[in-house]
Amino acid sequence: MSSVDGTGPWGGAPALHGSTPPPLPPLPPALPPGPTVRPGTGTARFVGITKAYWRLMIRGALLLLVTLGIYRFWLATDQRRFLWGNTEIAGDAVEYTGTARELLIGFLIAIAVLIPIYGLLFLATVEVIGPVSSVIGFLLLALFGYFAVYRARRYRLTRTVFRGVRLHQTGSAWLYAFYSMLWWIVILLTLGLAYPWAQASLERYKMRHTFYGTARGRFAGSGTSLFVKGIVMWLVVVGPLLAGLLYAIVSVNWVALGEAIEQGPDNIIGRIEGASPDFAAAIAVLSLTASWSPLLAALLYPAFQAMMLRWWTSGLRFDGMAAKSLLRTGQIYGLYLRYMGYCLLLGVVIAVVVGVAALALGVFHAESGGAVPEAAGIVLAVIGYALVFLAYSTVYQVVVKLRLWKLSFETAELSGLEELDAIKAAGGPSSAFGEGLADALDVGGL
Repeated sequence: MSSVDGTGPWGGAPALHGSTPPPLPPLPPALPPGPTVRPGTGTARFVGITKAYWRLMIRGALLLLVTLGIYRFWLATDQRRFLWGNTEIAGDAVEYTGTARELLIGFLIAIAVLIPIYGLLFLATVEVIGPVSSVIGFLLLALFGYFAVYRARRYRLTRTVFRGVRLHQTGSAWLYAFYSMLWWIVILLTLGLAYPWAQASLERYKMRHTFYGTARGRFAGSGTSLFVKGIVMWLVVVGPLLAGLLYAIVSVNWVALGEAIEQGPDNIIGRIEGASPDFAAAIAVLSLTASWSPLLAALLYPAFQAMMLRWWTSGLRFDGMAAKSLLRTGQIYGLYLRYMGYCLLLGVVIAVVVGVAALALGVFHAESGGAVPEAAGIVLAVIGYALVFLAYSTVYQVVVKLRLWKLSFETAELSGLEELDAIKAAGGPSSAFGEGLADALDVGGL
């Protein structure tokens, strides 16, 4: 039967009575099944545009130069808003609510606290305990530094909002600083072998006092597992230095060496060689290993950084939520190789600019009969140094820091995201004093 309006059943030409309808088009082939995704599992991603960050950092560097560094509070705020706002977790963006005014006020308060402390240390050096005060001053400033790091983290967390819920941190900053100082003493005494357990202990303290709304954080990373992962690096870097020290201790006759030195400066080299024939070889071996270990440390630093980031990310927990890092070591090496390429290119540009400027200044100096003031040359040299420093800093922030931020999120696999639905808002904003103190002590960060 045809339809009432005279068209066929498919909306085309009228069908003839008694005729069969035209055949249906063939169905498309079935698609292969997609990857199975566990319920509540997702990923994070960074959607920021690198060119926009380049513009932000270049403009910030120029304003830092013009304002003699005061603009850094506004630049840090712009950086955080860019990084936080372009980071998405389970499809929702993170928000940074801090202001430059808060950072400036926190810095001024920190300066007001530090000036009397520096004054007391100076007076103690001159009037009371003399050289010992330098050690006391170092320990005191280190304690303040760890205190500032913890308080700065509290400030940044309370200015981080996700899905309308604020992160926040409790706990004692002084207790964290005390723990950190004790752990670093143990690390020095063990030549770095205690570092994994120190990091695990401090991360557990921070995370058990960290909250996302009503969800309490915890750190599941193990110091032993980090030790197993990093022991080969430690042996490669520290092992040659220890071998050189051991060879020097065993091969040199230290008693005879001391007696040769006590006889005075006349022909001291000959007496040392006569008292300890292996002294020259021991110095050569020690010098070689002392230069070899830092070189290996520099070459292995990207691998160490990747190992630490994987370990730290995979240990993060918030109630039922968990993270796992899929970061590859090669990604970090690629990041630093890219940075080295930028640095080489920037070095060529700086060399050309400096050469042209020196040539122009020399011509102007000759034409003016040597009337160019020496002070003008000093001012230009200082400005040039500041420009070079800001240029390399800008490249590092974009090529290394931005890329590292992006990798840390995009290589993280998140599970238990259904727990987000049950989390309620809690906590309030914290003072920016810790952030200002960290800035004043040069231990701050993003």
